Amino acid sequence: MSLALVFSPQGSQAVGMGLALANDSPGARAVFEAADAALAWSVSDLAWHGPEDELNDTRQTQPCLLTTSVACLRALEEEMAARGERVAPAFVAGHSVGEYAALVAAGVLAFEDALRLVVRRGELMADAGVAGGMAAVIGLDRTAVAEVVESAGNDLVVANDNAPGQVVISGSEEALAAAAEPLRAAGARRVIPLNVSGPFHTLVMSAVGSSLAEAFEEARWHDADPPMFSNVTAEPVRDAGEIRGLLARQVSSPVEWVASVRRMVAAGVDTFIECGPALALTGMIKRIAPQARTLNVADPASLEDAVEALIGARAKVSA
Repeated sequence: MSLALVFSPQGSQAVGMGLALANDSPGARAVFEAADAALAWSVSDLAWHGPEDELNDTRQTQPCLLTTSVACLRALEEEMAARGERVAPAFVAGHSVGEYAALVAAGVLAFEDALRLVVRRGELMADAGVAGGMAAVIGLDRTAVAEVVESAGNDLVVANDNAPGQVVISGSEEALAAAAEPLRAAGARRVIPLNVSGPFHTLVMSAVGSSLAEAFEEARWHDADPPMFSNVTAEPVRDAGEIRGLLARQVSSPVEWVASVRRMVAAGVDTFIECGPALALTGMIKRIAPQARTLNVADPASLEDAVEALIGARAKVSA
């Protein structure tokens, strides 16, 4: 068995996330306590009790999601250790803001440093003042979406290649509206506007990346062990300096999730565990690599299922 840990993207958040796990796992609870101590507001209170509109504000969403995802990871590590086993991924990866949780998993950043950077990332993205938005295109592959996008000019780009038949585009509101009918004419089943505050993962967000690069100077960085697959290149990366450069580019570059998953499978990964409050990446991976085993850790029940599956798979290999 070869394992990859993957970490959930923005949009996975929901009021109540992480509460049951924190009640059940000292390791998960400690992550929420550390987040509460590090910030001037309570991550645990907002993640567990809302209100929903505040949780969906990207300034709060990103730190709450990071905290929940790392709490899921710690609960998994804790439960495996209690069974005399350890979590030993070949790779880690995260989708967009999920990359910061992946960096914690790979030892690149301490949780508190990742939290401060994600807070800054959320602030910069919310305050960028760049008009525009994003939309999910369902039922068309990337090539077909790209052909429509290219005909729309420079105001629209493919932002996330999430899964076969699930592509996200980003740009001005006018360009998004104008592209809806051509996309449906090309075969898209739906074009769904996303609840975001700007045209993320486009070149107009480059200034955010530059400001993030300055903020990176305040953190301590280490090489990744195991390597992390970058959203920007869909390649595994170990070097801390290279990771910093890619993270700065990430907010203005497409998320190459399909290519990342396919590369991990080609490198031998046969099992993926999503650490986070929902099944966003699990669903994508099932469509990208249906032959792979997909597990998740979001609450005590899914944690138990994941641990039993891992231990069972290892026992089968060693038998």
